[in-house]
Formats: sequence, C-alpha cells, structure tokens
Amino acid sequence: MEHAVALREAGPLDRDLVLGRYRPLRPLGSGGSGSVWLVRDETAARDVALKVVPREGKAGSRAEREVEAAARLRHPRCLRALALDRDDRHVYVAYEFVPGRTLREALRGGTLDDTSAVEAGAQVLDALGHAHGKGVIHRDVKPSNVMLVENREVSVRVLDFGLAQVSETETLTAAGDVPGTLAYIAPERLAGEEASGAADVWAVGVILWEALVGRHPFSSVSPLETARRIQDGAPPLASLRPDLPRPLCAAVDRMLQLAPGLRPGAKEAAKLIRSGWHIRDERPRAVTSRSTLAERAGPAALAAIFAGGATFLLPFFPAGWPLLCAALAALAALWTPSAGLAVALAVPVLPLGNLSLGLALAYLPLALGWFVLFARDARSGLFFALGPLLAPVGALALVPVLVTRASGATRRAALAAFAILAGAAVAGLTRSPLPLTGEAPPVLGIAGEPSPSAAAGAVAAALTEHSPLALEALVFAAAAAAVPYALRFRFWGLAGWGSGFLAFALLAPTGAVDPFPLVLAVWGATALLAVRLVRKPR
Repeated sequence: MEHAVALREAGPLDRDLVLGRYRPLRPLGSGGSGSVWLVRDETAARDVALKVVPREGKAGSRAEREVEAAARLRHPRCLRALALDRDDRHVYVAYEFVPGRTLREALRGGTLDDTSAVEAGAQVLDALGHAHGKGVIHRDVKPSNVMLVENREVSVRVLDFGLAQVSETETLTAAGDVPGTLAYIAPERLAGEEASGAADVWAVGVILWEALVGRHPFSSVSPLETARRIQDGAPPLASLRPDLPRPLCAAVDRMLQLAPGLRPGAKEAAKLIRSGWHIRDERPRAVTSRSTLAERAGPAALAAIFAGGATFLLPFFPAGWPLLCAALAALAALWTPSAGLAVALAVPVLPLGNLSLGLALAYLPLALGWFVLFARDARSGLFFALGPLLAPVGALALVPVLVTRASGATRRAALAAFAILAGAAVAGLTRSPLPLTGEAPPVLGIAGEPSPSAAAGAVAAALTEHSPLALEALVFAAAAAAVPYALRFRFWGLAGWGSGFLAFALLAPTGAVDPFPLVLAVWGATALLAVRLVRKPR
C-alpha cells in the first residue's frame, strides 16, 4: 500500500505523474523489497515496468546495484534497465515491459512440457553465461526471476540482478543468512563460501530438475531440513525420469554436483542440455514446431483413443460423433497436453449420463481428481488407456514399464492400477472375459440409476466380487512405482524386480490368473528394461 501511495503522490510536477514522467496504469506484482507497476513513460512515449523500493535499508542499495549490473549486460535474455530515479523516500527503476508470466507461474500451472522446460533452462544459461563473462554473478536465480515472454515461441528474460555483486561481508557468517532464496542456493554458499558462477549454474540445475520431475528436489516445511537436503544433494534425475535421454540427465546431474568445481560453466551447460535433448540450435523454438509435435503425438493418440472409445462403447452420440470427439481431443493434446487431458476426460460425461446420471456424477470427481494429479504431467495422464489396448493380447504386464515416462511414483502407480481397471471396464462394455483372470464381467445393473452413491457402490461391489482383479491392480501399481528404484541397481535390481513382479502377480490372487501369458509378458517387460540399461550406460 505504501508503494501504491508513492506512485500516486511522488510526482513533484504533476500529482498524476511519478517524477513528472511516469503515469501509473496497473500493479504487476509486489514482494518483500518493493512493488512493480506498469506505467506509461510520457517522456519516452512507451509503457515500462517501474520497480519501486524504499530508499532506506538494503532494498534501495540493491535496486541501485541492480541497475549498475544491468548496465553492463547487453543480451537479449537479460531484462534491460532503462532508467534509475530517486526521491526522498523511494528508488525507482524503469525496465522494458515484457508481457508474459514468470516461470514459477508456468510450473504451478503445469503448462511447461519437457521441450519448453529444457529450452527455457538453456536460454537462462545463455543469459548467465553473458553475465558471468562481464563479471556479474546473479546470486538469486529462481523461477520467479525468470519471465516467459507471451509468445508462441519459448523466450525468456532473466530478472532481478539486485543481489549481483553483493559485498563480500554479506555472507552467511557475517549477516546470519545467505542473500537469495534458500531452495535454490548452492551448498557452498550455505557453508559461507564466496558466490561464483557455479552457484548460478546450480540454481538453473535445480529449476530444470523441478520442471522435469514435477516437484522440487529439496523443498521442506523446515528451512533447516531444506538446507540439509541441499547439502546431501539431489537424487539422480534418471532415477525419477528414466524415460529422459541419458545425456540430458547427466547434464543436469553435473549442474547439481556438490563441488562447484565439478559443475560446467553456464555456456557449456547450455550446450550440454540442448544436445542432450537433441535441440540443434539456440534459437527459440515454436511450441508447434516439428519436434514438439512429434513429442506430443503419443499423448494426442491416447487422447483420441480414450475420447473416441468412450463415445463408441457408450452408445449416445449420433453416427460419426466418436470420430469427431477423437479428433477434437487429439487436436487439443497437440495444442497443449493439459488441454488434451481435460477434453479427453470431459468427453465421457454425456454418454455416461445417458446411461446413468448417478454414474456420470460419480465419474466427475474422479475425472477432476485425475486432472489435478496430472496437471503438472499432463502428457502422461492418459497412459492408463494402454490397458484396454494390451489386455486382448495378454500383454498387460508391459504397462508398468510403459508408464515410467510419468513423473513420480504416485502417478506411475495410479496409471498402472487404472490401466487394469480400464481394461476391465472395456471388457464389461463389450461382454468379453475380464483381463488376467478370464472371468465373465459382472452386470452392474445401474442403467437409469440417478444416485451417484448407489452407482459408485455398485462398481465397488463388482470389484469386491472380483477381488483377484483388484489385487492385480495393486500388484501392477507397486511394480510401476518400483521400476526406477530397480534400475538404480542395474541388472541385479532388474532381476529382483522381474521375479518379484511375477511372484506377486501369480500368487496374490491365489491362482486365479492364467499364468502362461502373464509369464511371457513379465519376461517381455524385464527384457525392455534390460535393453534400456544396455543402451544407456551407467
């Protein structure tokens, strides 16, 4: 509020202008050190972003130091500082106005796919490489200090060099804390060592790890616990995302080496992660480029299969609508994985409602919960649709391996379990034998049922009646969650995973499962993992 008042009253020549030239338009954001407004620079006839901070204390000196640092940088990925002004109470820094959103907002929204995340990280490293060459260390690299330009192409601006070139006395031991945001601070800075370019590279490594895995490697409710996790180091990226190219995982792991001398420089790191993701040049890439469309082709196909299959198996729409729904879901997934997931999950609501209003109402919270679970990993959200595709050929045991692209053990487990249940649902609609057990599908008897609780109860009763199938879903979920951990121990771990998966899959349902196709499929899944180990050395 103080800064808003300052914007309205600070102009000595015109009460509507700040410093006689800046006309406030709207606030852009605020933080502990100050606020940022979109203003009209009447002198230069352009819109700029005006940062307002108190003149007293560290905030004012950091703002001035930020301008000093920015004045030394001439790089398209560094936000340009245009002017510095002061009055009795505040320091004002005018920046070029870049419409867009911060990387933090994109991560929270789950709208950043792997390709965009890697390119954004590389562009941040490009900016830092230029700054380091000019003797400027950022010291506060974090997602909220990276702006994604509002554009169809990936284009970033690095913000806030206010902690750059902080005096050597402002360290952990002298000031009682480390300047910057704890979750992205390198371990050597926690130990009180001087900041270097390697600390900025570490911060970008944390951002990339977070964007690719879907969670922060060190975050905790306790700052002391966060600091301890930082000093212990991040888990290898491949252990959480074994589907990623091994060179990319190795590059991110190098950026997160505990010893700063083992990390690559910013320019080298940018080349490593681009080559690791097979990005051949450093130009921003459109999200509809050929490589991005190729990356999204798989999720788009699954969106089409799920949406089209639901409208085909649940007779409701006129002839031709299943194809239209499949096409709409596929196009939405090609536009963004989140849109494809949302459209595909929404399509079954109407045909389910035609069959049973209660079933449609029971499905809605399930679909919403599923979307929330996969909001940050939308490209993997429909992998459970593989279940009905693999069940007829007895290859369901491949599912725990095929869903390893999903980030996080919870998501992998949910996908594997629901792949079994989706296969059972399709078997019930087509009156085919249930997968794995070969039993006849149950008759739910809920046609026209208006109560969601009664419809959900009927489904639960059917699962209880066919408990071997429910147990298999749990076994497959555990197998999917355990794949990355088994790969850590390479072939010994793989042997243990395969034998354990097979034993529990055969014994948990007390012999109710046809063993021959299951054994073959588990062997095939183990062989796929073995090929992965051979192709991707330690």
